[in-house]
Amino acid sequence: MRSFLVWVCLHSVFLSCNHAKPIGTAPLDTTIEKATILATLDSLNQAAAKADYTGYFHFYSDGAIFAGTDATERWDKKEFMVWAKPFFDQGKAWHFTAIERHIYLNKTGDLAWFDELLNTQMKICRGSGVLLKQGNSWKIQQYILSATVPNELIDKVTIMKAPVEDSLIKIKSGK
Repeated sequence: MRSFLVWVCLHSVFLSCNHAKPIGTAPLDTTIEKATILATLDSLNQAAAKADYTGYFHFYSDGAIFAGTDATERWDKKEFMVWAKPFFDQGKAWHFTAIERHIYLNKTGDLAWFDELLNTQMKICRGSGVLLKQGNSWKIQQYILSATVPNELIDKVTIMKAPVEDSLIKIKSGK
């Protein structure tokens, strides 16, 4: 009977240790992570406004993808850097200011996604993207910039862009 009690006690201790949280892990503080992501996105926009080429691209991961407002604008980080360099070299990149943002995190706190409305030289644009946590920093893995079109103007805009985009549709679809 005594050996049975020892076995039950040891088994209970083993099970409780097996399900315990690892020492030193704290629950994910989404408030802090979201604030850090907000600061990262604001700093990205400030770097562009100052034409700080190195600072701006520091916020992108090595494998980042950027998709711009034109259907032909889909670049990896290196291609985007080449495209953007002349703008930064002229001292005039772009100036975007967030007017609304929504940020979401996965359960482990190492992946985030967002959507935002931006005040830009093109008026309101929508940015959306994915960020990866690398160490203590958040890096943009994907950024998509879209021009917004008010519903009451979409028919006129569609007519205006049709000649350019019809030929692009043919090229991209292989028809």
